[in-house]
Amino acid sequence: MKQLLVFIRKEFYHVFRDRRTLLIMFGIPIAQILLFGFALTSDVKNAEIIIADHAQDINTGQITAKIKASTYFLVKEANINTNDIEAAFKKGGLKCVVIFPSRFGADLLHNGKAQVQIIADGSDPNTAKTLTNYLTAIITDYQLQISAATALPYSIVPETRMLYNENANGSLNFVPGVLALVLMIVCTALTSVAVVREKESGTMEILLVSPFKPVMVLIAKAIPFLALSIAIFTLILLLSVYVLDVPIKGSISLLYIESILFIITCLSLGLLISNTTNSQQTALLLSMMGMMMPTLIFTGFMFPLENMPRIFQVISNIVPARWYFLIVKAVMLKGLGFEYVWKETLVLAGMTAVLLAIALKNFKTRLS
Repeated sequence: MKQLLVFIRKEFYHVFRDRRTLLIMFGIPIAQILLFGFALTSDVKNAEIIIADHAQDINTGQITAKIKASTYFLVKEANINTNDIEAAFKKGGLKCVVIFPSRFGADLLHNGKAQVQIIADGSDPNTAKTLTNYLTAIITDYQLQISAATALPYSIVPETRMLYNENANGSLNFVPGVLALVLMIVCTALTSVAVVREKESGTMEILLVSPFKPVMVLIAKAIPFLALSIAIFTLILLLSVYVLDVPIKGSISLLYIESILFIITCLSLGLLISNTTNSQQTALLLSMMGMMMPTLIFTGFMFPLENMPRIFQVISNIVPARWYFLIVKAVMLKGLGFEYVWKETLVLAGMTAVLLAIALKNFKTRLS
């Protein structure tokens, strides 16, 4: 029994000395409970909407006040014209527009029935449906309130429209998200073992005496994977269009250019992982499992980023898939040009440059 206790004590010492084991035991569960508790929610909060009140009467004012009192919306009031609605959505950030016609109060008073138009960004159908349901519930509650107060059967009819997605096709949101997820994981995993494989197989010495510069070695390792990744992207695109009926409304050439930039970003991240790990198993674990959760949570295609605490929204900015997801939605689903995605493109290009520079520096250190 004494010997058993000695061995148990020894194993405890080993566990507490191994920081990686402690991280797995305590760090990952804590991170998961925080992420799942704060980020994984289907509710929509702080969604930016515009209320265009062309009536400016007591009824529209009361409905607007009820909408503003809700925690679901960030309300901006503007007398926006019908022709300017799509331009407002193209700027990004806007989720919904509520339009009260000029005769709203008069129609409600004299006819007992009035209409209000709700236009949502259908490129994210889940969020759009949730927002229209919230607004419809608020309007219905107001309708019941005034009907009970006046004992008259007033009726307010919301007319909803899904901009960019009239049929509310759910694939329109998930295809860009899955595209970002697949490319992020696959492309990172492809190059994550490129350098560490050389060390494990004992061929690093050959690279030491080769006449090629370190940057040429990294480029040579990345180009075959770049070609394979472009083929994967093309295959996913064909399946999306011809199987899932997802249209490409924007420029295909722009979509390819942006996707190639994102692929290079992922390959650069894989090279960085490959240069900082000592085994292929560790590299694959970091590139596949390590990239999956941030991409799923912080991209925005499964859980709205607006719902998350501010710190998680800040963290999402360093996830390349988030910016690529925004680009694909803008180009593929909304038909927007480069002038609307140049900021996201600049962020991806900056990430690529930083990742390549760090990967090259670490590779030179390994060769020296």
